[in-house]
Amino acid sequence: MKEKLLDLSHIIHDGLITYKGLPAPVICDFLSREDSRKFYAEGTEFQIGKIELISNTGTYIDCPFHRYADGEDLSQVHLNRFACLNGITVRFDYKKNGLSIGREFFENLDVANKVVLVNTNWSDHWKTDQYFENHPFLSSQAAEFLIQAGVKMVGIDSYNIDDTRTRERPVHTILLGHGVLIVEHLTNLAQVPDSGFEFSAVPPKIVGMGTFPVRAFCRLE
Repeated sequence: MKEKLLDLSHIIHDGLITYKGLPAPVICDFLSREDSRKFYAEGTEFQIGKIELISNTGTYIDCPFHRYADGEDLSQVHLNRFACLNGITVRFDYKKNGLSIGREFFENLDVANKVVLVNTNWSDHWKTDQYFENHPFLSSQAAEFLIQAGVKMVGIDSYNIDDTRTRERPVHTILLGHGVLIVEHLTNLAQVPDSGFEFSAVPPKIVGMGTFPVRAFCRLE
């Protein structure tokens, strides 16, 4: 059976608002094709793009430096923590269960050394005002359980893995404090199977940065 790659990332475009109150990316030419012609032989042209963005744009990954000044930044996290991770998917119906995702949704699962993707279908509200408010989130008890169970990474298709109605961020604090990476603003998780897939979300190696957009995807057999 031929393998299939399933894209789980949102498209980044000029003017995209990912997180309310943070600026959108500016994407433009640094050198346009027309302007490049004077540097090359006739019929040869290139475009060199320029992008200005904050690190919390599109689908992005958090590593410990995002929360802790002495934590690992993007350049220090080993590639094997970003890529080719065995994964499982947890389904959460916020219309039925409310917004808080408790530990009971993970207790009967083997999450050791795996990525756990939490499918809430909140990404259906992407690029709407509803996306920014009253979104599903993990409870601190769920985060504590996942740490004890040996999880390697946690991803979610919601606006934030924490409850943004308060100023506290216990899930970021717990997971990143134990070196567990977080991927936020995923999409298409309804198409990911419950298990039997590999997940990757790889950022550039940048010193002094704890968050950056990724092309997140899973490989299905």
